Amino acid sequence: MSYYKNQALFPAYRPRRLRSKSALRELVRETTLSPSDFIWPIFVMDGEDSTLPIPSMPGISRHTIDRLPGLAATAKSLGIQAICIFPYTEPSLKTEDCREAWAANNLTNRAIRSIKEAEPEVLVMTDIALDPYNINGHDGIVKDGQVINDETVEALVKMGAAQASAGADILGPSDMMDGRIGALRTMLEQNGSHNVCILSYSAKFSSSLYSPFRDAVGASNVLVGDKNTYQLDSANSDEAMRMIARDIAEGADMIMVKPGMPYLDICYRAKMQFSVPTFAYQVSGEYAMIQAASNQKYVDETKIMFESLLAFKRAGCDGILTYFAPKAAEILNS
Repeated sequence: MSYYKNQALFPAYRPRRLRSKSALRELVRETTLSPSDFIWPIFVMDGEDSTLPIPSMPGISRHTIDRLPGLAATAKSLGIQAICIFPYTEPSLKTEDCREAWAANNLTNRAIRSIKEAEPEVLVMTDIALDPYNINGHDGIVKDGQVINDETVEALVKMGAAQASAGADILGPSDMMDGRIGALRTMLEQNGSHNVCILSYSAKFSSSLYSPFRDAVGASNVLVGDKNTYQLDSANSDEAMRMIARDIAEGADMIMVKPGMPYLDICYRAKMQFSVPTFAYQVSGEYAMIQAASNQKYVDETKIMFESLLAFKRAGCDGILTYFAPKAAEILNS
């Protein structure tokens, strides 16, 4: 019996015919990857002409700002269209009010200017959340043990204004505060930054997969409590759809699902329901697990890397924020 209308029956229909040769498989492949699908996350630190490996993320390092032009040139040569900046803020600059987050010459804003001056065609995306600057390690301002929403949004708007002024192309609010997208969009319009895009982390779940990232930005040892009062419960997919709908209504141009592979159902639902540019963040824990399994020879790193990246595209994502970006792009180009 045919499973599809007008489909021939065996032996006239032999699906393996189209799998019999590599060229045939490529000819009929439904999902493809390109270097332009990737956003490359880069960790930035103070100093000169230095890199510092991150132990929990094998192969990933923090870089000083003077190395960013070279990395941006690499991105351009590989066909990677966008770099996302994540700062490692010195502990002495972390405060209760997080004021370093919107300082004109903070690490992120200097990094933005460095990349845009060297490679203006490479898009620069930023992270908008207070955890790299917060003495409590939270994405928002903490008072009496509670993360305060509205005061945090005011801080995020100042942070976004400073980043846009420095030349950022894409703002990435990852904080999950209520109302921050509308407030950021209003600020951008009032400041004349009409073409600065917002890629909102609309569906950011409370996850154990963020731990290596927190090491990378120096937030692990300072985090007080957890982030369950603002990040989504991993059991809730309908709530994720409501958050995405809200952010689009408030002015988000694109949306992000984070983490990635454990939430492919959210990626698929988001793309099918809203038909807006949809991205996934293959987070630090996902990267670290692949590296750990590869180092133990349990899996082939290159094969599992591409299998995981294709899964995002197959689920409907337009692009992926991934630490594998330069390696994957280099292989795709070759």
